[in-house]
Amino acid sequence: MTNEMMNRNDDLFNPMNFFNEVGNLGRDLFNGNDNPMKTDVVEHDKDYVVTAEMPGFKKDDIHVDYRDETLRISGSTNVDQATKDDQGRILRQERSSQNVSRAFYLPNVDLKKVNATYTNGILTLTLPKEAESEDHHKISID
Repeated sequence: MTNEMMNRNDDLFNPMNFFNEVGNLGRDLFNGNDNPMKTDVVEHDKDYVVTAEMPGFKKDDIHVDYRDETLRISGSTNVDQATKDDQGRILRQERSSQNVSRAFYLPNVDLKKVNATYTNGILTLTLPKEAESEDHHKISID
C-alpha cells in the first residue's frame, strides 16, 4: 500500500495542473507531438538528412525503405510482459511493446549513394539528390 501511494501521480489531483494538462493535450494533438519517433528532416542543396530518435530499438528491429519518392522508417520493440519480478509482484510497469513508423516525401534521391547509421538510439540517414536532368528542351523554330 505504501508503494502504491508513493507511485501515484500527485499532480493529477492538483486543480491548477488540470488546466496545464488540457493545454498540453491541445498542443500535442495539433502539433503531432504524440508520435514517439521524433524526427528532423533537413534539405540541403545536394542531399536530405533525416535524423530519427529511436531509443530502445535494436538495429535489426528497424526497417527503412524508399519507394514512390517516399522514405519510410518503421521499428518494433517487444518487452516481455511479466506478472512478477525477481522479488515478488510488479508494482508498476510502464515499458511495453511499441510499433512506430514515419513516412516522408523526398523526391529525386540517388539510391546508390544513400547512407544510414544507427548510434545510441539515433538513426541518421543521408539521402543524396540525383543530379538534375533536364526534362524539357526548347526547340527553336526555323
